[in-house]
Amino acid sequence: MAHNVLGGELAACCSSPRTGYFRDGYCHTGPGDVGLHTVCAEMTEEFLRFTYERGNDLVTPRPEFQFLGLQPGDRWCLCVSRWVEALEAGCAPPVLLRSTHASTLEFVTLADLAAHALDDR
Repeated sequence: MAHNVLGGELAACCSSPRTGYFRDGYCHTGPGDVGLHTVCAEMTEEFLRFTYERGNDLVTPRPEFQFLGLQPGDRWCLCVSRWVEALEAGCAPPVLLRSTHASTLEFVTLADLAAHALDDR
């Protein structure tokens, strides 16, 4: 059973669009998840533009990967390194702590995540 950054059971991030490395709606991770898709974030226009400008287009649909494209307000499991990069650039999207995998804490502090939290701490 996976845990979240608060120490509880990992909650679902989003089922529509279906997110997660395993497309199970959770920010689970495993040996094949090189990008560590562990941060459950709510997309903002600013973040989507930021990541697009860095070569990661999350807006354009890619049906061959069962990816419909994201819009502001959608929730998605982000790579922890991209979230940290956005944090340092001042445009980190808000996160759901209960849906963010505990392994995220190897790369970012709970205080930084909590400062951008949508849910209760």
